[in-house]
Amino acid sequence: MEYGIEKFSVTRSLKAIRNSDVVLLMIDATEGLTDQDKKISQIIVEDGRAFIILVNKWDAIENKETNSVNDFTKKIRKECPFLDYVPLLFISAKTKQRLSKIFPAVQEAYEFTNKRIATNLLNKVILEALSLNPPPSQKGKRLRIYYSTQASVAPPTFILFVNNKDILTQSYERYLENKLRESFGFFGTPIRIVIREKLKEEKK
Repeated sequence: MEYGIEKFSVTRSLKAIRNSDVVLLMIDATEGLTDQDKKISQIIVEDGRAFIILVNKWDAIENKETNSVNDFTKKIRKECPFLDYVPLLFISAKTKQRLSKIFPAVQEAYEFTNKRIATNLLNKVILEALSLNPPPSQKGKRLRIYYSTQASVAPPTFILFVNNKDILTQSYERYLENKLRESFGFFGTPIRIVIREKLKEEKK
């Protein structure tokens, strides 16, 4: 019976996620992220939805010194590194603590997931990132990024045209994503980076 209820719950969650511009996932502060929460979070991220976690029952946390907002956030980031860009709002439905912050956060996340970056500004940020931290060479070859452009929104998707996509490491791609977030915010929204190689004749 429990399995049937859980399956039904996940099915409803999937439908709600795919019909949403911004997803709010409410978790229990006294429990933290459950396995079910983690599965749903993964689906939200993979589906490219803007995302905010509501940590409910924060009023029930008695010792705020050993269970501070900062400590709770670090624990979530450690358990689920893929949620490092997702904001957490610590609320109480019972006492109405911080409930007024929910809709402004939703609006901000919606604006960022639909944000477009001018091509010249985008390329400037990417070039500055390359200058500050040049990519490591692989087998004597060094990555070159010729130019970048934004392909779409919701989620913001960027195409980087490079000399050889095989030498772009995952860690360096992560570095570029962090630089985009530092420059443009992208509060509560995933970012997609698509790597394409330029044809030889295009490189000339």
